[in-house]
Amino acid sequence: MIDGVTLDQLRTFIAAVDQGSFSAAGRKLRRAQSVVSQTLANLEAQLGVKLFDRSARYPRLTDEGRSLLVDVRSVADNVDEFKARARAMREGLEPELSVAMDVMYPMVALTRAAAHSRKTYPHTPLRLYVEALGGVIKPVLDRNCSIGVIGSLPIVPDELQSEPLLSIPMATVVSPSHPLAKVRRVVPLSAVAKHVQLVLTDRTALSQGRDFGVLSPLNWRLADLGAKHAFLKAGLGWGHMPLHMVKADVDSGALVKIRVEGIAHTAAIPMSVVFRKDAPPGPAGRGFIAQLKLK
Repeated sequence: MIDGVTLDQLRTFIAAVDQGSFSAAGRKLRRAQSVVSQTLANLEAQLGVKLFDRSARYPRLTDEGRSLLVDVRSVADNVDEFKARARAMREGLEPELSVAMDVMYPMVALTRAAAHSRKTYPHTPLRLYVEALGGVIKPVLDRNCSIGVIGSLPIVPDELQSEPLLSIPMATVVSPSHPLAKVRRVVPLSAVAKHVQLVLTDRTALSQGRDFGVLSPLNWRLADLGAKHAFLKAGLGWGHMPLHMVKADVDSGALVKIRVEGIAHTAAIPMSVVFRKDAPPGPAGRGFIAQLKLK
């Protein structure tokens, strides 16, 4: 009998509780009171549980009814969510938005885009990966992510379409205790080559055999930008970092900017959004990209 419980019965149960009486529930549902009463009686018979105490003028929830009400509301809400997502898919909205972000992209822009996505497309869940170098492109190539934001790996495979976003200012920094921090002029390449350079490395093979911005033969490879940041502050080497990530450290003196021969004082990394040419982003993806482009 319990398998025959319908969504209509559950919604009638909720209406009766929320409206305070069967007659008020009938008015809300545009049904006769007798129909509401019979619907709830059938529900109680199918469940084998008494939901209402009808001994007073107005029906009151029993303890069992009060306990089951929580589950009934959850079922109704889940069905509403299910219908909304199905309707969104029918209208061309992605069932989910999967994004691979370069770790160097400003977090303020990412959170702004995520907040806009949640508000504008509440039924499209966000799946987010924060990676570096080939770790951003690979999930897009493998169709595990619909869009990617790249910068630290300036290579775009032929299968992907690229659109410019913005440029991220970079800074070359060291700990104030590091020998290079004492150099007030432009540091020659021969000088930086004598010190360990902390380099962000690729978790994938997409950049195998290629180095970007590596100037010292003495280098430590780190696959995590947070670890690189900590190592720089600890004086374990020198390295390039997104300016927005180290600005507070530079302002406080925890890190010192240095100028290296051949690197422009206003060096920046151009960031781009990529997606498969045979699977362009839908409305949620386009909305997300538009927010990332805002300055």
